[in-house]
Amino acid sequence: MTGLDTLQRELGVVFRNTSLLGQALRHMSYINENPGFAGASNERMEFLGDAVLGLVIAEKLYQDFPDMTEGQMTGFRAAVVRGDALARIARAVNLGDYLYLGKGEEASGGRKKASNLASALEAVIAAIFLDRGLESARSFILRLFGKEMEKAMSREAVAGYKSKLQEFVQSKSQQMPTYHLIEAVGPDHAREFTVEVRVGDKALGRGKGKSKKMAEEEAARSALEPFDRLRASGKV
Repeated sequence: MTGLDTLQRELGVVFRNTSLLGQALRHMSYINENPGFAGASNERMEFLGDAVLGLVIAEKLYQDFPDMTEGQMTGFRAAVVRGDALARIARAVNLGDYLYLGKGEEASGGRKKASNLASALEAVIAAIFLDRGLESARSFILRLFGKEMEKAMSREAVAGYKSKLQEFVQSKSQQMPTYHLIEAVGPDHAREFTVEVRVGDKALGRGKGKSKKMAEEEAARSALEPFDRLRASGKV
């Protein structure tokens, strides 16, 4: 087990009370196998850290994206704080190397388990919040979760076009937009697809992409452009 000083350097946070960091790393299996140990596991800290993480991400979305709906913010936050994203970030700072585990959990590969890593990261967030306050916790979260937020935002921006076009078309008629593959060119490892979106027999837009899904989203974006311009001018 590497010392907590090394972990603090990995995290970019210096604790006033390192016992809080120690608790954040303590899996329940360690407590169960050491009945004489007076300290607690990280389970309560995990609960608090989850709340702090959710608050910071929600506040960031609310301040930076005033046009984002409640539903969009909910989906974005869920994408950022999901377990596999937390585990990925925990691996990036080698958090598994520092966990206190029972022998059974250690033997079963507990240092690499996504659930253990995600829980420990949430507990570490709680430890920073308790030791250094909300500003330090916010700074830590935004620094570590920056790439995950960028990826989630990219997915949100792309995934929104088809649903927006469907909502718009259905507000004007009972028809649904349909997507038609026009062509697929290039070798298998670098295929490019062209898709056309239509309502009935009328073509609304075309899009290209490295997958059919990406091409469909681009076609929907293309179809929305003239309507967006009309909305901006107040004509629709």
